[in-house]
Amino acid sequence: MSQEDAAEALLVTPTTLSRWERGAQDVRPVYRARIAQVFGVGGAEVERWLHCSDPVGTEVWPLPDFSDMSIAATVKAAAKLWRGELDLERRHLLGALPFVPAALDGWLSSWSYGAPAETAASQGSGQAVGLSDVQRINEMLQTFHTIDHQYGGGVVRPAVVDYLNTQVAPLLRGTYDDKVGSELLVAAVQMTLLAGWTAFDIGHHGQAQHYYGQALKLAKTADDPLAGARVLTTMSHQALHLNRSTYAVLLSRAAVDSARRAQASPRVMALMLTREARATAAQTQPARTGDGHAAKQVERLLGEAERAYGQGPNDRDPAWLVGHDEPQMYAEMGSPWRLLGKHDRAAGYAEQAVREFDVRRPRSAQLNRLAAANAYLGKGEVEQAVDTVRTAVPVAGRMSSPRLVESIRQFDKRLKPYESTVQVREFRAYLDRQLAS
Repeated sequence: MSQEDAAEALLVTPTTLSRWERGAQDVRPVYRARIAQVFGVGGAEVERWLHCSDPVGTEVWPLPDFSDMSIAATVKAAAKLWRGELDLERRHLLGALPFVPAALDGWLSSWSYGAPAETAASQGSGQAVGLSDVQRINEMLQTFHTIDHQYGGGVVRPAVVDYLNTQVAPLLRGTYDDKVGSELLVAAVQMTLLAGWTAFDIGHHGQAQHYYGQALKLAKTADDPLAGARVLTTMSHQALHLNRSTYAVLLSRAAVDSARRAQASPRVMALMLTREARATAAQTQPARTGDGHAAKQVERLLGEAERAYGQGPNDRDPAWLVGHDEPQMYAEMGSPWRLLGKHDRAAGYAEQAVREFDVRRPRSAQLNRLAAANAYLGKGEVEQAVDTVRTAVPVAGRMSSPRLVESIRQFDKRLKPYESTVQVREFRAYLDRQLAS
């Protein structure tokens, strides 16, 4: 096995593997476990190889595997991931996982070209499952989403994972026909996706990635391209957050393709196209590079999205689209316009979103305040930018959303060219006091 092959199997870069070999970088327990699995050896042997003193477990995290798309294999893998969080040590292990971009290639290929399960029916050992059971999952999903919007992912995540273990997993192990099975799998997709989203919100990006991968496998098993499109566009959002714009483009385009294959409603297409526009703008940076072709491509995607959204709601809108209403479209539109250098337009969209979100979705409101502030900063309006973010700071301190706090810190870094100004010095002092308390 070459160094490149070994690195790929271990889900690290060749550079990281080289550092391990030279003893220049410690091998964390999660990777020691992966080494044990890949090379088929026991923990003691890995310790001997690495001259480690810490014990190595051979039970590794359940990396989503698309090689067996049967109902039984998919349910077993999903339940293993969810069950892993019941154990405190394993939960900490999952929370410490790194985001591994290379894993996305295989998942995308399997999603696009792999075969789904032959049937969504199951003759499991559990109870008989009906559509009313699926409806209860969907109702709880809406409740969890409301809590997430109001208080942040850190508050609701334990309840979501517990629900997956105690309610969803037993149903998946039950008996159901193809119609109920398809609906049940899609409900499991949405709940698993929320578990991933809340991990993303608290900064556990490797953990979020694994939930997203498992959600994508559930969608593939259900042969539901619309559910898959939602998973893919959410994965694109994470890739953008982590400055992996090339993967964000690949994921967003796969989401658009899947939505088209599902003959998605116009408003679903609007969301998917806007995410593709944002990813494309982040990858090409038209305002900075002067790439006119890329700018036209982004503007074309935004125009398509606006026209699609303008067609209004219809009876093909999925239930999850409720969270992607008009204010959310404003929020989605602002970022690509800023990357195009159209700061006035970007700020306008973000401010509209803030007005709509302020009471019912406080986290979204603050994130859009930050988006507006970044647009003001792009115009050189430093005082307006810091005043806008100042409003978001106390809310961030009250919420369980490290992502929001991180976004404020990132904004603070962008103030470096202006750090000698009175406005920035005062803002930084205020920020330190608020976040320290």
